[in-house]
Amino acid sequence: MFTGIIETLGEVKELQKDGGNLHITVKSELTSELKIDQSISHNGVCLTVVSIDENTYTVTAIEETLEKTNLSTLEIGEKINLERAMILGSRLDGHIVQGHVDQTGTITKIQEEDGSWYFSFEYDSTLNNITIEKGSITIDGVSLTVVDSGINTFSVAIIPYTYEHTRFHNYKTKHTVNLEFDVIGKYVAKMMQK
Repeated sequence: MFTGIIETLGEVKELQKDGGNLHITVKSELTSELKIDQSISHNGVCLTVVSIDENTYTVTAIEETLEKTNLSTLEIGEKINLERAMILGSRLDGHIVQGHVDQTGTITKIQEEDGSWYFSFEYDSTLNNITIEKGSITIDGVSLTVVDSGINTFSVAIIPYTYEHTRFHNYKTKHTVNLEFDVIGKYVAKMMQK
């Protein structure tokens, strides 16, 4: 379980295909605090630490994860959003994030507006995921509030701190991002379908 509050950016140091799996080696300031079998969110995807070597650690993404997320497009040297699993009893500063990406979306517009930024996205609505205005959404692991919501579109506002301390400062239009829709909203939507 995560909160969507990114702790740091990691750097992809190695990508190794192994059948349908991808081993991802990451350099991070968090490495010294990690242990094998620990869950960490990588761009919003919960992955398990399988090895640690000095200032890098490795996780493995299986084929299904690669098909449903943007991890298959990672490149050596790319920065990724990192968050360790939350500690029970701590403040929940973002919202409840499972680290289970529902689908990907595409950035359609980036607009700077008086010190903040508005990012607009579109996604495949046939998968029955929804957003609502003032509801929560997780984009590449970042907990955000939906500003505008359409059938297959939504936008979010990004403050300078989030812009500088996450991948948002590297994004361009047409970039693919991982989306995890609000877990409570998913349950409500599922119950309404019955």
